[in-house]
Amino acid sequence: MGELDFNSIGQQLWGVLLLVIYAVLALIVGFWLVSRLINILEKVLLKKEIDISLQKFLLRLVNIGLKVLVLISVAGLIGIPTTSFIAVIGAAGLAIGLALQGSLANFAGGVLILFLKPFKVGDFIEGAGHTGTVEDISIFYTNLTTPKNQAIVIPNAQLSNNSIINYSTKPIRRLDLVFGIDYSDDINKAKEVLRKILSSEQRVLEEPAFMIGVDALGDNSVNLVTKSWCKNEDYWDLNYELIEKVKKEFDANEISFPFPQRDLHIIKD
Repeated sequence: MGELDFNSIGQQLWGVLLLVIYAVLALIVGFWLVSRLINILEKVLLKKEIDISLQKFLLRLVNIGLKVLVLISVAGLIGIPTTSFIAVIGAAGLAIGLALQGSLANFAGGVLILFLKPFKVGDFIEGAGHTGTVEDISIFYTNLTTPKNQAIVIPNAQLSNNSIINYSTKPIRRLDLVFGIDYSDDINKAKEVLRKILSSEQRVLEEPAFMIGVDALGDNSVNLVTKSWCKNEDYWDLNYELIEKVKKEFDANEISFPFPQRDLHIIKD
C-alpha cells in the first residue's frame, strides 16, 4: 500500500512538474511572439510617421494587453479557471470607462488626430469654433495660438468630431475681394483698373489666372469681385495691400465708393 501511495504521489508530482514546464514554455513562446508583434508594429508606426508620444503609448498598451491575453490563455491551458479573471477585467474596464468617459473621448480624438494627421504643428486651422496656429498636439488636447497671440486649449474630442479647415495644407490659396462702385460709375473702366492692379502685382500667380466680374447689384452699389491666386504665405499681406491699392487707384480714376443712402420724403397735410 505504501509503495502504491508513493507511486501515486510521484505520478502526481510528475504531472504537476510537466504542467509547470508546459506553462513556462507556453509563457516563453507567448511572450516571444508578443515581442515580435510589438517590433513589427513599431516598424509600421515608424513608417507612418506617427507622433513619437503616441507610438510609445500604443506600443505599451498593446504590449500589456497581449501579455495579459497570454497569461489568461496559459492559465486556461493548464486547467486554471479563467472565467473569474475575465469577469474582473471586464468589470474593471467598465468602471474605468464610466469614470473617465470625457477623458477617454479626448484620448480617442487625440489618437485619431495623431494617426490620421488632418493637421500638424505649425498649420493654421479653424476648428471647434476657433482659429489659430497649431502649437502642440497631445493625447488629450491641442494648443492653438490665435492671430492676436492668445493661447487656446481645445479638447481633442471636439476637433475630431467636427469639421476642420486647414489653411496650410495647400501651397496656394485663392484671394476673393469685393469692391463696390457707384451705379453711375463705368463698370468697364473699374474692371480695367482692377485688371491693371492684379497684372502688375508679382505675388498674384499667372496660373490659375485671376478673374474679375460683377458679383451683385446691391442696394447702394454695383459689387465687383476679384478672384486671384497666391502662395499661402503671401495671402494676408497681399490681401491688405490690394485693398489699399484699389482705394488709391479708384480715387485717381474718379471711381467712387458709395455709402448707404436713404431718400427722405416729407409729406405735408
